[in-house]
Amino acid sequence: CLFLAVWYSVGLTLIGLDYGFLIGVIGGVLSFVPYVGSLTALVLSLSVALFQGWPSLKLFFLALAVVGAGQFLEGNVLSPQLVGESIGLHPVWLMFALLAFGQLFGFLGLLIAVPTAAAIGVVARHLIAVYLTSPFYRGRTEPESR
Repeated sequence: CLFLAVWYSVGLTLIGLDYGFLIGVIGGVLSFVPYVGSLTALVLSLSVALFQGWPSLKLFFLALAVVGAGQFLEGNVLSPQLVGESIGLHPVWLMFALLAFGQLFGFLGLLIAVPTAAAIGVVARHLIAVYLTSPFYRGRTEPESR
């Protein structure tokens, strides 16, 4: 949220959007709620850019690029890194879980993907640790008796 607030505020202000700083702060703060922050930042910035830059659409597309780049970085780089580190999953596994569960179960799948992937990761790590300490892995040391 802090990243998005700073990104939106700095980016929208640098492109010369009126109220860019305020729109950035509002969008960043509201990004705690999924989709609300990004949609708010998008709608507010594009609306102001459209009216401020009319009839030219240059400012409109610049604002779209700032918000789009912020969403891309947050969704594809920052969130997988932070969530993956906190639950012990590699970002690739996390993204795979989100894609697979989302495809299979829709919106509900997106909600249960991370906790389910974390649980599977814990069980898998435990099973691997048990296997690595088992006689099957180390090889049998006692002769077979008949």
